[in-house]
Amino acid sequence: MRHGLPVREPHNLGRGWVGFDFAAAFSRPVRVINDAAMQALGSYQGGKMLFLGLGTGLGSALIVDGRVLAMELGHLHWTRKRTYEDFLGKAGFARLGEKRWRRKVHRAVEDFSNALLPDDIVIGGGQAERLEQLPPLTRLGHNAAAFDGGFRIWAEGWDQETARTDAGIADKSGASNNAKRRP
Repeated sequence: MRHGLPVREPHNLGRGWVGFDFAAAFSRPVRVINDAAMQALGSYQGGKMLFLGLGTGLGSALIVDGRVLAMELGHLHWTRKRTYEDFLGKAGFARLGEKRWRRKVHRAVEDFSNALLPDDIVIGGGQAERLEQLPPLTRLGHNAAAFDGGFRIWAEGWDQETARTDAGIADKSGASNNAKRRP
């Protein structure tokens, strides 16, 4: 996502997202945000928060003082041949087994924490409950937080000008920045 628009086809979904006019298709205002960013937004309590979503792959978002930055940390290479997503997603769990997968999650959280220096780290997604013990300085997120994030991007009082740029949240006028304004 960039400026509220998909700039690449999603890795784990079908094609057709880039260039699609969502507002015209639904005849309604639309705000586009990826699932990790939406769950992060629903989990956000202030400061600099890193969200890591353990699911089919690895979703990630960073929120800094209310500004949502959707990220693709899962696509970074951990080894020469494998990405973080290859280790931390469902396929990694199946390949490594529970004990080794948990160690990899703890190591990845430590790596990202050292690099990004967040105040808060939330681990969410469908695989998060497989962690017997959370890594230090983290808290467990819940998929239901995505609903809170969805409500938050439309709520009055949410600082839309600050939060909008990388999350597809409406611009200052209230119009979605991924669709043309209607008369």
